[in-house]
Amino acid sequence: MTPRNLRKERVGIVISNKCDKSITVAVNRSVKHPVYGKFIRATTKFMAHDEKNEGNMGDSVRIMETRPLSKKKRWRLVEILERAK
Repeated sequence: MTPRNLRKERVGIVISNKCDKSITVAVNRSVKHPVYGKFIRATTKFMAHDEKNEGNMGDSVRIMETRPLSKKKRWRLVEILERAK
């Protein structure tokens, strides 16, 4: 088993909190195009476990990798960095 400090962490924006104890987080990153060299924005969506249902749409959050909790949930909410205005 990997130690906790080696688990991946991502920072993203909550785009959905409709499920009970779950949030969907969009993580943006820049990827260099293999042929043209231009940097392209790529978005990845993660389902994350939110035990207390405290993440709301538009919040900036930090998520951490964890064991599989359901079919699509492999991440959990660590902290809310900034509330949506």
